[in-house]
Amino acid sequence: MTDQPRRRLVLASQSPARLGLLRQAGLAPEVMVSGVDEDAVSAPTPAELALALAEAKASVVAAKPEAHGALVVGCDSVLDLDGRALGKPADAEEAIARWKAMRGRAGTLQTGHCVHDTLSGRYASATASTVVRFGEPTDEEIAAYVASGEPLHVAGAFTLDGRSAPFVDGIDGDHGNVIGISLPLLRRLLAELGVGITELWAPAAD
Repeated sequence: MTDQPRRRLVLASQSPARLGLLRQAGLAPEVMVSGVDEDAVSAPTPAELALALAEAKASVVAAKPEAHGALVVGCDSVLDLDGRALGKPADAEEAIARWKAMRGRAGTLQTGHCVHDTLSGRYASATASTVVRFGEPTDEEIAAYVASGEPLHVAGAFTLDGRSAPFVDGIDGDHGNVIGISLPLLRRLLAELGVGITELWAPAAD
């Protein structure tokens, strides 16, 4: 009796944070960027927008010939602050205004997840939500953080695994979800498609 070959896993995202989390969890995804125009996607709520974007990215990559046979994972994150969906700030000025609005308050980081099985044509999707409690950085700290360039590349203009970590007082929910992908939710979505996450583990290094 021969073992079934391990299914290919494709991450439909260029996020190094998502890739890093998956690798830390024993997975070895390939990366294929979707090229989806995020500004062209709309939805009634931030949670629905995050899910729509994740589904769009996974669908586009799943349709690529080079993804045939793979399990394709699409994700997208937005920060829900007062019912508004905040993605990556357009420029430094917007990032500064965003942080001045967020400090001392709480927002909800919504990350849409979608897994496409290109063999069966089936997919499973859901959104994970994590409450983020922001600290109260000074105007000078905000200016220095924005000048670093980091907030221009991340949803909500902050991240837990970078320079803004000292400005976040705490979270309620999944830490990984804020960084970019909820591994517990990914496991559940794979299970819906009949795939155990341990089946996707890369062989341990010698």
